[in-house]
Amino acid sequence: MEDKNVGSRYKLAEAMKTCMKTTSVENITVKQIVEVSGFSRQTFYRNFIDKYDLINWYFDRLLEESFREMGKGETLREGYIKKFEYIKEERLFFSAAFRVDEQNNLKEHDFIMIYEFFCKLIREKSGSLPDPKTRKLLEMYCQSAIYMTVKWALNSMKESEEELADLMIAAMPAGLYDLYVQLELI
Repeated sequence: MEDKNVGSRYKLAEAMKTCMKTTSVENITVKQIVEVSGFSRQTFYRNFIDKYDLINWYFDRLLEESFREMGKGETLREGYIKKFEYIKEERLFFSAAFRVDEQNNLKEHDFIMIYEFFCKLIREKSGSLPDPKTRKLLEMYCQSAIYMTVKWALNSMKESEEELADLMIAAMPAGLYDLYVQLELI
């Protein structure tokens, strides 16, 4: 989709956040979102497949912002801290979105985005894709990292963003940790 639609997408995301203050994600309708945003249904569907696509798009902006500099001088810890700070700033939005288990949900989307990001980062830094064992370690690590992120976002954990980032790194499997040290990501 073209850059000229970014402003519309952000306005639709703001409308979604407004709706989330009074209604669960499952019960929010596209009609509500467009009424709050002032856009037409046509504009909504020109930008998003459904409300979950909108949530995932907004989350992607978080990931891009959080991890943009990783591998270019910024460490994994710094990227995690940025991600957690953003989630904390947008706690209402993300806690509502993380509660959804329907198709196209944010937890699954987060896994795919983080896993692909780490594979791409490894390829860029090492010159090759991760081997099958590293991909499995990465898959397990990303699943557990998302689980803990969701738990933290839903206020089940009281750690600061920095403490959670440190826990994420401490929980990394040894083989993956060693690779990240070698690639100067930790």
